[in-house]
Amino acid sequence: MLKEYRTISEIAGPLMLVQNVEGVKYEELGEIELPNGDIRLCKVLEVDEGNALVQLFESSAGINVAQSKVRFLGKSIELPVSMDMLGRVFTGLGRPADGGPEIIPEARLDINGVPINPAARNYPSEFIQTGVSAIDGLNTLVRGQKLPIFSGSGLPHAQLAAQIARQAKVLDDQSKFAVVFAAIGITFEEADFFISDFIRTGAIDRSVVFINLADDPAIERISTPRMALTAAEYLAFEKDMHVLVILTDITNYAEALREVSAARKEVPGRRGYPGYLYTDLATIYERAGRKKDSNGSITLIPILTMPEDDKTHPIPDLTGYITEGQIILSRELHRKGIEPPIDVLPSLSRLKDKGIGAGKTREDHADVMNQLFAAYATGKEAKELAVILGEAALTDIDKLYAEFADQFEARYVSQGFYEDRTIEDTLKLGWELLSILPRAELKRIRDEYLDKYLPSRGEG
Repeated sequence: MLKEYRTISEIAGPLMLVQNVEGVKYEELGEIELPNGDIRLCKVLEVDEGNALVQLFESSAGINVAQSKVRFLGKSIELPVSMDMLGRVFTGLGRPADGGPEIIPEARLDINGVPINPAARNYPSEFIQTGVSAIDGLNTLVRGQKLPIFSGSGLPHAQLAAQIARQAKVLDDQSKFAVVFAAIGITFEEADFFISDFIRTGAIDRSVVFINLADDPAIERISTPRMALTAAEYLAFEKDMHVLVILTDITNYAEALREVSAARKEVPGRRGYPGYLYTDLATIYERAGRKKDSNGSITLIPILTMPEDDKTHPIPDLTGYITEGQIILSRELHRKGIEPPIDVLPSLSRLKDKGIGAGKTREDHADVMNQLFAAYATGKEAKELAVILGEAALTDIDKLYAEFADQFEARYVSQGFYEDRTIEDTLKLGWELLSILPRAELKRIRDEYLDKYLPSRGEG
């Protein structure tokens, strides 16, 4: 029988103080029973000399300090897991949100899992095809990698997230692949977009979806990414599946963390975020990867909107330290109508060279990638020069590079949100674009690949 306490002494916003408690632990789950019999959940944030500071998962409205009772459940938040999760939509606390039945669990897992021990990690080395040329061809995603997407307010990161969730696959037909999608602090309209897109395209069949809405409590927002990663760990390390986890929007998660920290009157760090923001983000990101004793893997794509498009803001800045690169969306490309507006030059996948080449993508991939980067950078410089000095100042070769840059953006980067390109399609298109330039300019590609793959003039 659980001990009940009628010692609530204070409620301040989402926080409540319960006095004279015994044996209560950090992160333990509690129930508050109101005089009318309603039950509300809470979580222990701090225990100090018999006083427990708890955070409410729901509103504090209607809680009568004198008459309400609190029970501590002796466990932290758990997610019931089974293979029946695939094809289902849940709330940020793991409750069914699609009108379906409760999951009959194989196990109940504590959502506060632990990061993978570096000594137990396998090095990421296998290609994941997203069907997006700007990622597959130039900033390749590798199985077990953490590759965030840095976006800005109003940019189409939601459409890109849905596209990757829909299209992502491993090229090895023997591998079982799943997507765990967690939307954190989004509007009802965005939630409806994701769910209807998943159902319409059939992507829901291999997906587990967690939806936390903007009007849900901050504490639920903090739990949502941990729910998603717990589901992913079960599928990857218990069922040997390759799991792609997409978390959007990490900025909403960090705002919830700041809200809770302010309510606890903690000393703020940069821009009011708690000083432990780096550590907290690391406890999420470092749960992704490959383990030496498991065939499964977790690949993580966190998506975040940079406040004021500022890369030095604490959230993208700290995320960049923990993860292996970033895909950056550009407002300038978005204005030009390029979809998805991926700015390939500042984007980076630190593990891309580990997932490409013969037997993984194709032998010429690395050379084509390097040449496309170099040619696009040169073309952008030529276009900037034309703006300053006029087109008459450009040499014939400068004009070819400027034309290449325009074609590259219009055909390679811009593909819309519903075109799924194979890696062969992406490489073929890269060769067609490179044929705009004289062969003598393609100095980063080996002659054997030029002879084999470069289209003759008129073919491209």
